[in-house]
Amino acid sequence: MRTFAFIIPPTVELLDLAGPVQVFTEAKFYGFEADVQFYCFDDNPISTAGLGFGNIGHYADANLKEGDFVFVPGMDFEYVSSIAFKAQKDFFNWLKQCADRGITVCSICNGAFALGHAGLLKDTQCTTHWRRVEALQTLFPQAKVLSDILFIKSNDVYTSAGISAGIDLALAILEDLKGPLFTHRVARGLVVYHRRSGTHNQQSIYLDYRNHINPQIHQVQDYLIDNLSSENSIETLAELVNMSPRNLSRVFKEKTGSTVLEYLTLLRKEYASTMLNNPDYTIEYIASKCGYKSARQLQRILKN
Repeated sequence: MRTFAFIIPPTVELLDLAGPVQVFTEAKFYGFEADVQFYCFDDNPISTAGLGFGNIGHYADANLKEGDFVFVPGMDFEYVSSIAFKAQKDFFNWLKQCADRGITVCSICNGAFALGHAGLLKDTQCTTHWRRVEALQTLFPQAKVLSDILFIKSNDVYTSAGISAGIDLALAILEDLKGPLFTHRVARGLVVYHRRSGTHNQQSIYLDYRNHINPQIHQVQDYLIDNLSSENSIETLAELVNMSPRNLSRVFKEKTGSTVLEYLTLLRKEYASTMLNNPDYTIEYIASKCGYKSARQLQRILKN
């Protein structure tokens, strides 16, 4: 079982912590084997909102192994700039030792400063909250600090922009571990749609075409994924979201850059390609599961 250890520093930003935690908690609901743990490096941490925490173990007691993850969420920047934070040399050394042992170190928001003090940002592309990009680059001149991105993985280190971008980071990690379809299910369970980083090269029909916030179009996309073998006429889809067929066609194209039929065809091709890996499935069976009337029709679509 993989462990996801979250450090709770003093003056932690709640959403920086709770967002990624909830991603892995939701993933466990869908069967992902994960052990979510919490540690601190200073006694009795309190969040920036004034919420305190119960009895939390010390990071030195964490029993982590290669393949596990450590997350450092953001904190109040006044604390990050303080002598008290910079004096946490034992903690920074521990982060470096984790990385050396094959444990992936991640940061949300200005948690990146902890990674910088640990020496993990040298010659590494990284990011942080847009307000702190300049400060991070100034303090760690050998880092390659990027702005205007949600998250990035470089030299086996993950960093993300501020606040809600930690959710995108956690979903990206989950996609690397469990694939796009599983990640889509988790994102949908969270009522969040995965905004993939511009540096994320892997294409996925389940996650792409989602960079919009129209709830009706998201609902149509979710329905199509779950009902590939149905007829899926534009009239049926329009009725589902209380739109006229003409308006649905227009808005879908506007929000996704694809027509409904083009999107449905891409979904069917992806699903068919996955099913073809199973030698027990005939081409006729796969065609029927994808909503095609004949194997010949599916074969023609796959060739295109």
